Amino acid sequence: MPPNIFLTAATGYIGGTVLDTLVKYHPEYDITALLRKVPEGFSERYPNVKVVIGNFDNAQLISDTAAQNEIIIHGGKPKHIPSLEALIAGLLRRSGPSYLIRLAGTGIIADWQNGPYGELNPKIWSDIDDIDTITSLPAGNQHRHADKILQIAASEHPDQLKAAIICPPGIYGPGKGLGNTRSLLLPEMCENMLELGYPFYTQSGGNCRSWVHIDDLMKIYLGLVEAAVVGGGKAVWGKDGYYFASSHEVSQLHLAKRAGEILHTKGLIPTDQPKQLSLRTVREMRGGSSWEPMGLYTWACNTRARSYRSELLLVYEPNAPSVIDTLEDDLLAAVEHVKQHGPTYCPNLRL
Repeated sequence: MPPNIFLTAATGYIGGTVLDTLVKYHPEYDITALLRKVPEGFSERYPNVKVVIGNFDNAQLISDTAAQNEIIIHGGKPKHIPSLEALIAGLLRRSGPSYLIRLAGTGIIADWQNGPYGELNPKIWSDIDDIDTITSLPAGNQHRHADKILQIAASEHPDQLKAAIICPPGIYGPGKGLGNTRSLLLPEMCENMLELGYPFYTQSGGNCRSWVHIDDLMKIYLGLVEAAVVGGGKAVWGKDGYYFASSHEVSQLHLAKRAGEILHTKGLIPTDQPKQLSLRTVREMRGGSSWEPMGLYTWACNTRARSYRSELLLVYEPNAPSVIDTLEDDLLAAVEHVKQHGPTYCPNLRL
């Protein structure tokens, strides 16, 4: 019997690419997707994918659907607690073991609270060696509140609920689904540079972010799903089932320099020379977010992570081009989006 899989956020940047990847590599899987509305061409492209219409606030629908599937892939809004609790409740209604793969992020280990802002933090996080620290971080850290809910449920019901948390860093490259195919960070950086007229950094610009191409991220999703299908496989589940998903890292200054070269060469900004902005200035560059530290988190923090668990257990070998190698394509796609649809992050930007 093919496995029954329930996928939320199936038209999002990550979720849509997960769906496309699963259908491509495992057309035999019985997949159900949660959609707010069915995008044009969905049934033609995915004729065997079942659809339930709803959103993350439809807790009963989510719980009932989860109860009918042994594998859940949950993405979209990682801080949306009611949908996560509904999925857990649904899986615990099942008699046998079930698997829940949740999207979180390396924001959990970002140094936005204490810095060093705009400078290199020597700490590189391991999802193996640092697992006890990661799973003991305070609830105020990004993603930790939701992570804790899932991990507690998995520890209380170890025979029924097998949990894994995927934590990607900055993601780049075009998505493969039928909904949103845009990443977050590079389009936001591009809009800010276009509005300012120059690339930017703060302090020394030495702060580093880990990155992963969307195609490499899918290798971890695919590895975990395939492990779940065979009863868990070699993957680790539960409290230690934590998977960073990175391939390399780049400093803000390096990224700004290359972005400046690209945008200036295309005649989109008057200079290719990065300019140093004050911490006060970048703190306010929140891209419309209501979260007050967002500017510091996005432009001044370090999120340095290594994917040791995936490399060890899932034979993870990232081989996509680096964020620097693909930066021109990502930036020009962001420019075209602004031209066609208007800005997303800088409302006063006009091209």
